[in-house]
Amino acid sequence: MAIHWQTLPRNPDLPRAYLKAALNRKITGEHLPDLGLRCNLSADPRHLAAYRELCGFGEGGMLPATYPHVLAFALQMRLLTDKRFPFPVLGLVHLRNRIQVLRPLGGVAGVRVSVHAQNLQAHEKGVTFDLVTQVDDPLGPLWQEHSTMLCRQAKIDGLPNPVQTDAQEPQSALVAVHRWYAAADTGRRYARVSGDYNPIHLSALSARLFGFPTAIAHGMWSLAQSVAALRERLPQSNYQLEVAFHKPVRLPSELIFSASAAGPSGQLALHGRDDLLHMSGTWGPATL
Repeated sequence: MAIHWQTLPRNPDLPRAYLKAALNRKITGEHLPDLGLRCNLSADPRHLAAYRELCGFGEGGMLPATYPHVLAFALQMRLLTDKRFPFPVLGLVHLRNRIQVLRPLGGVAGVRVSVHAQNLQAHEKGVTFDLVTQVDDPLGPLWQEHSTMLCRQAKIDGLPNPVQTDAQEPQSALVAVHRWYAAADTGRRYARVSGDYNPIHLSALSARLFGFPTAIAHGMWSLAQSVAALRERLPQSNYQLEVAFHKPVRLPSELIFSASAAGPSGQLALHGRDDLLHMSGTWGPATL
C-alpha cells in the first residue's frame, strides 16, 4: 500500500484528539487508510527531564530509547482519530512493541517524525494492525517503532493468527536486575508526561468502565522502566528491543525485572506477584 503523506505545520492538539476519540466509538470500515502524517518536532528539555525522572533513567547525554514514542504520541493520536481510520481508539489493546535505535540519539532537535498504519490482519480476538513511527534527521532514519494493536470488536476476511493462550517465558536463565513499586497513581503520573490519558490507566473508577477491576499501568511505562534498568547492557545504537505484553500490571503492584547477562543479544522479563508474567522480550542487533 502506497502511503500518501500529509505534513503538519505543528504538533497536533491532544485535547481535540481525545474529544474525537470519546465521540467516535464505532467501527466504520475494514481497511486501513493510506494516510501518513509527518511533523518536524524537537524534544523539550523540561519535559524530557520529567520523563527521565519518572521512568528511572536519571540524567544523561543520550535520549532514552523509549522517549521518541512520547514525542510522537500526539501525532499517533491524530492519525488514529482521523475520520478515515476505521477503528475506535478507546478499547485498542497494545499487544507487542519493537523499538529500533539505528543511530545514537542525541538531543533530537528539529527531527522529522512520521506515523502510519500497516499490516492489517485477522485475529481470533478481532483484528490487529501495526502503528509504525519513525524519526529521521537530515542523515536519514534515527529510530523506528512498530506497535502492534488489537481491536477486539472488528472482523475482516482471512484466516486469523493463532492466539497464544500461555505467556511465553524466556528460554535462557535470567537474573533479577531491578525491583520497583508501581503506586496507585502511576498511571496518572505517566499520563502527565506522555499525554496518554486512556481511562484504563487513571483510576479504578474509570478503569471499571472498560472491564478492569482497578487501574492498570501503561505498557510503555513498564517498557521504559525496563529499558532504564537495562541501560548498562545496551549499546548506544544499532540495536532493537522487542517485547510482548502479557497480563496487565494492576495498580498498585510490586514488580521484578529480570534479564540475561550483558552481550550483543539477550532476553528480559517483567514479573509481578505470584510470579505472574507481565512482559517478556529480547534485545539484539537492529535488522532494518
